[in-house]
Amino acid sequence: MTQTALNLVEMDLSLFYDHESYIDYCLQLAQDKLSSYGAISNIKKHETNINIYKNIDSLEKPGNINIVDENCLANSDYVRACKCILEGRLFSEHAAAGEATRIGLGTKYLINIARELPIEKITEIMASERGSAVLPEEILEKTGGCNPEELLPLSLGTRHMLQFSFDIYRLAETYGYDPKEVLLKQKMLIVLNEVAFDKIIRNFINNSFFGFKKENVFFMVQKAYHGINLKNGRFIYDKNAPKRLHNHGYMVIQQTMDNQIFRIDNKGYRIYLTSFEFGDILKKMDDKISYNIEDLGYLTDSIDYEGLAFALKKRKQGFRMVMEVVNNNQEDPQKGGMAGFDIVLNRNVMIEAFQLKGIKNHEIKYLNKNINHYPEPYDSWSILKEYGLNMPVVIKNGYIYFQPVQGDINFLVKTEFFKRKALKPIESWKSPATTPLAIKNMHMQDMQKGFKKYTESVLGPRAFLFVL
Repeated sequence: MTQTALNLVEMDLSLFYDHESYIDYCLQLAQDKLSSYGAISNIKKHETNINIYKNIDSLEKPGNINIVDENCLANSDYVRACKCILEGRLFSEHAAAGEATRIGLGTKYLINIARELPIEKITEIMASERGSAVLPEEILEKTGGCNPEELLPLSLGTRHMLQFSFDIYRLAETYGYDPKEVLLKQKMLIVLNEVAFDKIIRNFINNSFFGFKKENVFFMVQKAYHGINLKNGRFIYDKNAPKRLHNHGYMVIQQTMDNQIFRIDNKGYRIYLTSFEFGDILKKMDDKISYNIEDLGYLTDSIDYEGLAFALKKRKQGFRMVMEVVNNNQEDPQKGGMAGFDIVLNRNVMIEAFQLKGIKNHEIKYLNKNINHYPEPYDSWSILKEYGLNMPVVIKNGYIYFQPVQGDINFLVKTEFFKRKALKPIESWKSPATTPLAIKNMHMQDMQKGFKKYTESVLGPRAFLFVL
């Protein structure tokens, strides 16, 4: 059989070829799943029950979760992890599409705290969220004494990419590799939104792709969709409805479609990849890791060698997804994937908060850290390509939108869960209340030995004048 014929066979297994086939799927799903409710107002009334996890009454506290510590991993496991990076076999995905809606400053990647959030502005937005006055002294106490104007004038996204570059450069130096050559081997996908994608791509171009090879830096603009309406008993894709993202699960669904992922050529034009061209890249990778740009711990330690070593060890045992469980911060509990044990499936599962029928944030004890590993990433990608994900719904402004969850890949492939010997709460910049914590972590990043010098070497001598 020729390669062309093989590709046609593979293509027949694709659930979605393009955006139109995805819209058709959503409409058919709405018809099959929601038509009995009669009206969108009635769907909204029953939204919690529609989305409820099917085995909600069979959930228990997660059990037999691996504890990752010095007894679990050998020195050879850490060496394997380092070589995975040094030899360019780790594929990193960076979710940069998020909007700072609760802060009111647009796309998080582009927010430059040093220039856009003086302490007076922070007190204002924190007071608005809290409903009571916030004093500058309280903010400075939470920032560790750092005034936001003292930070290096770098956007969150620039900081994110610089830290990854900086940490890989230092790793190469430690092992006697040429750091610049190691950076050129790295392959990654930057997921953008439709509002700010051009500015972020320009940020990469202006900053010399942060030392990475531009041919190996891929971009994808996460598609937003109009809402679904119900007219005369039929569900329609209503182009008069506002556009919304279909949650982070759609981000991985879109990666299985043709002509969604692209790179930038020497003239600044986009070169799009077919689905199978992207699949061929994944076939050469030992692991794929998904980063979230709002993760604050990343800003001083972007490479989790312990987690990577564990994921690669589990790769040998046939696991194709590795998820970390962490404590929810009870002072500022967050919504997100909840770990539990499903006695029907007889295994640990990760379930999104809106599928938990009214369980409050503070009742969620263990969360997915949202930095998932996908050993042998082609395997989970190809299964997702064929079967898709569960499709919960949400009603916004009188319209229906689907909200698939990336973590639901744990229901498609053999998945392992682990926790650290010393559990730490998630630290993310999600709200005005966590802005001082973001400043504290950015200040810690600035104070790393060699970080400012490295930033100037990558971005150039005018690094702190006009950089985003």
